[in-house]
Amino acid sequence: MKPTLIVGVVLITLGAAVLGYNHFNYTTTETVLQIGSIKATAEETHTVFLSPILGWLLVGGGACALAFAAMSKNKD
Repeated sequence: MKPTLIVGVVLITLGAAVLGYNHFNYTTTETVLQIGSIKATAEETHTVFLSPILGWLLVGGGACALAFAAMSKNKD
């Protein structure tokens, strides 16, 4: 497979994932209080929102990469 074809498929897949799941969560553990060897921690969940524009740009870029791969295949 040509690298351009692989990049196009990966970009379209990532774009579809961004459009389907517009956010992701991650958890951090922070030390709230520490006295000597005694430590109190707290877990905090953070949410990162992804714009649908990013998803559409990835899908469009992947489509362009696939079109470029198809055009270069016909010239060979």
